[in-house]
Amino acid sequence: MIDYSEGSGKCYHIGVGKGDVGEYVIMPGDPKRCAKIARYFDNPQLVGDSREYVTYTGTLDGVKVSVTSTGIGGPSASIAMEELVTCGAHTFIRVGTCGGIDKEVVGGDLVIASGAIRQEGTTKEYAPIEFPAVADLEVTNALVKACRQIEKPFHVGVVHCKDAFYGQHRPETLPNSHELLNKWDAWVALHTKASEMESAALFIVAQYLGVRAGTVLLAVANQERAKAGLENKQVHETDGAIRAAIEALRILIRQDSEAEE
Repeated sequence: MIDYSEGSGKCYHIGVGKGDVGEYVIMPGDPKRCAKIARYFDNPQLVGDSREYVTYTGTLDGVKVSVTSTGIGGPSASIAMEELVTCGAHTFIRVGTCGGIDKEVVGGDLVIASGAIRQEGTTKEYAPIEFPAVADLEVTNALVKACRQIEKPFHVGVVHCKDAFYGQHRPETLPNSHELLNKWDAWVALHTKASEMESAALFIVAQYLGVRAGTVLLAVANQERAKAGLENKQVHETDGAIRAAIEALRILIRQDSEAEE
């Protein structure tokens, strides 16, 4: 493969290299969320700022950890994970937002993805469509424990991943409306928890690379609740999801340390 960094030792897209990041990484989509997450670290330092990829590194409980933003969608998320793994990272938690699908999911709740529907394009270049996008069990269990610790309402289940935001929110206006609407009805009938854009790619790439990945999301609102005439409050504050990811990392760090003893 061509070295597009021209010998700099930095990954071409994310702009960091070996030694710049920890083995444990939180991955928000929004670059502006990185500084907010890094405030939970001890001694956080900005180590990379390239394109949509902002990276801070610090410590949690004495262990080096990082946060790297991925931008929106599977392509940029897969690039971030690929390059972070080459820098030595092995455990990833996506922190983001979603729209609820299952009517039990209310704005402000957290959603932990146990798996993801691959209605996007990135994963098709990594694995046949029959191969499932599944979260790492250790990371998922740590997120469940963390949500209980911080006493946030949460749901665990399959999430829907797509490439087109407006394919979800105004499908009837698009040329492919029949397929989009029929599939959405299937996701509803299958009790899919929520819809977002990155987890399928992260889960498949993690499986391919032999690393761990999980996801915790803030439900901003739920269009199915609105359709049914139910209360549909909007919540945009992501601190609960961030705290869940931080506590889950602490759990994983402790478990990994005990396993090494």
